[in-house]
Amino acid sequence: MSEQVYLDYNASTPIAAEVAEAMRPFLTAHYGNPSSPHWAGAPAREAVEKARGQVAALLGADPAEIVFTSGGTESNNHAIKGTFFAHRSRGNHIITSQIKHPATTEPCRFLETLGAEVTYLPVDRYGLVDPDDVRTAIRPQTILLTVMHANNEVGTIEPIAEIAAIACAHGILFHTDAAQSVGKVPIRVDELGVDLLSVAGHKLYGPKGVGALYIRGGTQIEPFMHGAGHEQGRRAGTENVLLDVGLGVACELAHDWIGMPTIKELRDRFWTRLRETFGQRVSLNGHPDLRLPNTLSVNFVGRIGAEVLGQLDGVAASTGSACHAGSVELSGVLKAMGISPEHGMGAVRFSLGRGTTAEQVDRVGDMLTGALA
Repeated sequence: MSEQVYLDYNASTPIAAEVAEAMRPFLTAHYGNPSSPHWAGAPAREAVEKARGQVAALLGADPAEIVFTSGGTESNNHAIKGTFFAHRSRGNHIITSQIKHPATTEPCRFLETLGAEVTYLPVDRYGLVDPDDVRTAIRPQTILLTVMHANNEVGTIEPIAEIAAIACAHGILFHTDAAQSVGKVPIRVDELGVDLLSVAGHKLYGPKGVGALYIRGGTQIEPFMHGAGHEQGRRAGTENVLLDVGLGVACELAHDWIGMPTIKELRDRFWTRLRETFGQRVSLNGHPDLRLPNTLSVNFVGRIGAEVLGQLDGVAASTGSACHAGSVELSGVLKAMGISPEHGMGAVRFSLGRGTTAEQVDRVGDMLTGALA
């Protein structure tokens, strides 16, 4: 077997060494309940609030606006369902896009069974939502706009600030799923103008099973779980101190990686190599410029993505199509972008990260050249 190369950082990242070290004491010494008012609970409470501040600092938010969750999926569910249940007396209309993650589309589809009306906006060939389409879709009954900040498959970054301004002008709450972009590109909630924003720990070198939801001060939203008054009454259940600490440190470390200039350089080096080798037999998915600095989604024209990956022994990456009973089905994202089957069935997403080296990128380039020559 060839030396292993990990190019699937959009799927999950390894836990940073500093994160693991910070979490270790909470596996043994600091076992108290954060809600307990005695000596055993105090260190746990202090750790949770420190972590809350670290997450808030990365987003430019107030710590009181951060709610810890079990991950990006819960954050999205809380934002969407919580808004609907809190505001359905004044409307039942939600606007989203056709290229959302299932953690957003499925809550929307569930709410449709309860009377919600959902508009799924189209995107252009780059995966961008047109703000004019947003304006056209708004109704008097619209209570929520939810648009992903950066697409997980192709990396396209949406015009969130412009869309949020439209929502604000109409008195509509705006949510963005920023799981893929937090820690990669600048995310400041006031600059974006969002009311709700989702974070996932394992996308930015924190542990799996933890995330956060930013809720702008004054925003009314139904609690995700009911019980005692944890998380300022917005999410019942004893705090997961261990994972909250991990997310906090991961967010603190992320400050030094915003923009990912060295990783972007490697991504572009890889793309240049592919174009020089394959010419018209390879094409790019997503916006050429408005894209996550670590993400390279390409189509090997006339090929099948899973078969391409199958020839890259030891390389971890993802495909943009799925094989079912001998047929190939494009992802919903590529379909919405109008990618043809001839191109899209050969889609492969390479997502780079802090551990990626030039040698690894070049090695994968060599492997692709040999496999597809």
